[in-house]
Amino acid sequence: MSWFDKLAETFLEDDRYLWMVDGLKITVIITLGALVIGVLIGALIAITKYFCEGNKKLRFLNWICDLYTTVIRGIPVTVLLLVFFFVIFASARDGVPVAIVAFGINSGAYMAELIRSGINAVDKGQMEAARSLGLSKGQAMAKVIFPQAIKNILPAIGNECIALLKETSVAGYVAVVDVTKAATNIRNKTGDAINPIIFLALVYLVIVVIMTRLLTILERRLQKSDGK
Repeated sequence: MSWFDKLAETFLEDDRYLWMVDGLKITVIITLGALVIGVLIGALIAITKYFCEGNKKLRFLNWICDLYTTVIRGIPVTVLLLVFFFVIFASARDGVPVAIVAFGINSGAYMAELIRSGINAVDKGQMEAARSLGLSKGQAMAKVIFPQAIKNILPAIGNECIALLKETSVAGYVAVVDVTKAATNIRNKTGDAINPIIFLALVYLVIVVIMTRLLTILERRLQKSDGK
């Protein structure tokens, strides 16, 4: 049997290629859902830490934020996923929502530092100017500081999205049939140990190349909008 015949048998028989298609959909859903959660948590922590600076009354909140980032960043994402599925949400039957939450919480710890660095990169005079115009500190953050910070770190958020996409390849540990698990199922079903894995690698490579290209375009447009 030629290599092409073996490839056709592996993916076309019983429409097994549809397993990869369905798995890819799950991968995208988990990635996007986790990204939204990660950005929201990251923004909340970054803004909280910003307001905690120099404020002794908010010292406890600052400690909570530091504890969160330390614990989450110190636990491997695979272990964190297992904890959420088998311990925290032990009664869950569908692993997809659990995976979204687990990956989102993991991403939030890294997003927090990205967004915090973006906020700190904004000239402090911006806050002072906004306050002098009668805006409260919260209003200045929402209308002046935060929009500039997000614009500065959009490329970094895009890179985190790429990393998040690749991290979701371990979702199969909690009975989620993502694209990686689908390739594994095809390999187990057919006994073909090469083609499903090679095809899986190509799928991730193509997606990452496309996302990287889109990030490059985004960076160029941001530079033009800044007059660079």
